Amino acid sequence: MTLLYFDDCPNWVETDNHLRSLAAEHPEMVIERRLVETVEDAEATRFHGSPSIIVDGVDPFADADAPVGLSCRMYQTADGPAGSPTFDQLRDVIFGG
Repeated sequence: MTLLYFDDCPNWVETDNHLRSLAAEHPEMVIERRLVETVEDAEATRFHGSPSIIVDGVDPFADADAPVGLSCRMYQTADGPAGSPTFDQLRDVIFGG
């Protein structure tokens, strides 16, 4: 799985921490981190904002209408909108719940 992010958005750090915790529980899990630095990079990766998580080539949180570009991304969680998916949301999309 891949974590796409850009440095101007601090929310990717929380997502990275969640992914590190999941990887500690699942040593077979490999996390690639990819910095998206330009609009061209964003378009090439279909980057819907920072942070984006790609699982098996798919962004499981992507809204088909979401714009591609360099921006911070919002996620719907049980506690309302947040800058990162929750640990449980990530576990569900990576390991199927």
